[in-house]
Amino acid sequence: MTKEKLSKKNWFLIILFCFVGGIAWNTENMYFNTFLFNSVYSDASKAAIDGTMAPTTAISRMVALSAIAAVITTFIMGTLSDKLKNRKYFISVGYILWGISTGLFGFITKENVANLFHLSDEAVILTGTVWFVIFMDIVMTFMGSTSNDAAFQAWVTDVSSTGQRALVETALSVVGTISSFAVTGVGSFAQAGKITYKIFFIGLGAIVSVCGVAGLFLIKDPPRIARKEEKSSRYLDDLLYGFRPSVIKANPRLYLALSAFGLSVVAFQVFYPYLLVYIQYVVIPDNGGAKNILKPSVIITAVLIAAFIITGVVLMLKHAEKHKSIFLGSSSILMTLGLFLVSTTTEIHVILIGVLPVVIGNAIINILLGAAVKDFIPEGKAGLFQGIRMIFIVAVPMVVGPVLGDMACRNAAATYPNEFGVETIVPSKNMFFVAGIVCLLVLIPMYFLIKKGFDVENKEPADSDETAAAVSGEEI
Repeated sequence: MTKEKLSKKNWFLIILFCFVGGIAWNTENMYFNTFLFNSVYSDASKAAIDGTMAPTTAISRMVALSAIAAVITTFIMGTLSDKLKNRKYFISVGYILWGISTGLFGFITKENVANLFHLSDEAVILTGTVWFVIFMDIVMTFMGSTSNDAAFQAWVTDVSSTGQRALVETALSVVGTISSFAVTGVGSFAQAGKITYKIFFIGLGAIVSVCGVAGLFLIKDPPRIARKEEKSSRYLDDLLYGFRPSVIKANPRLYLALSAFGLSVVAFQVFYPYLLVYIQYVVIPDNGGAKNILKPSVIITAVLIAAFIITGVVLMLKHAEKHKSIFLGSSSILMTLGLFLVSTTTEIHVILIGVLPVVIGNAIINILLGAAVKDFIPEGKAGLFQGIRMIFIVAVPMVVGPVLGDMACRNAAATYPNEFGVETIVPSKNMFFVAGIVCLLVLIPMYFLIKKGFDVENKEPADSDETAAAVSGEEI
């Protein structure tokens, strides 16, 4: 673990690649879902919709399969980047291909899929298009997980030290939030039909690819990664490193932090994949249309709440390093209460008020547990643990969360008429209540983590005899 102060160049690269990576991930997580509703399903006939899956189910399956692809990719490519002592090309080339795969979504239409596979039946065309979107999402995820989850996250761990992690995680969280706002701002035009999804996907994809090209010239692997290790281990042993009982036993706080982090993400994923669709087809109509949503009182409330969120997160983090236990516990409760409040109504002012504790609580949890995970990763093993990290905070949350959300939405049976007047299931406020229940479960692993403490100076040995034997494949 490097002890030097982060250079201005590395700070710039962390911010740049986090922002651009956030653009790609938020495009996938937020707008592939609206793309299904507004483009693929919007003009489908009743016969076509009756012959395929419900839109919320399609979203749930897309998110789940994408998450599984992300974990498998991160395991393989994260370990490979460690074996090859290289992050630079995994990040840069990955971003270039990530942008290209994002842009290709602009060419997915029912007509193109029908022509490509010589289909004629409406239901088969709709089903084929939905699955083609899911397949391309998996391809995009492979590129993003290779470059961002496997390589970039490990590179950030490589170039930062323990004392810098909370600050780095704060920066990543803030920049990630800004990127989501940027995507939402541009994406709202596509969602409203003011620009085509084709222009939207190609434009954002081009930005991601250009960032990858820049990385070829700007990124530099730290010396610890670039030099040869004294002892090499087999690739398969490295791939399974994080599953070994000896490694888990040697690093209990790492796995407790991952468990708490993962449960908080499950809660978020219960509603997040459906959020923009919920706003478009439920919140806006229930509040009298887009004009009423944009009236001065709503805008002023939103601005004030945004200011409260920023101020609250900054003030909390200023003292959170010394009082992690208090802030983590209170943030989980805060997020839970906010979710329960949002689940009670579709009235816009109440939703905005409920968003305040949800966003602040989620931000504090992500920042502090994200830093803790990086702190507790054994030194020199960043790439080996990225796959384990992905299981806890991507695979399980993005498989379980959307399924719970889909069940909540289908149970409520809320619908909207599409262009043909066909009633199509839309998300409901019930999903926030389910998310709140899940959020309460975060307190279980968090309690045991708090009991063990966060002092990195007392961190379990990174390369104890037991762990070293596990890595080399020897019997313990």
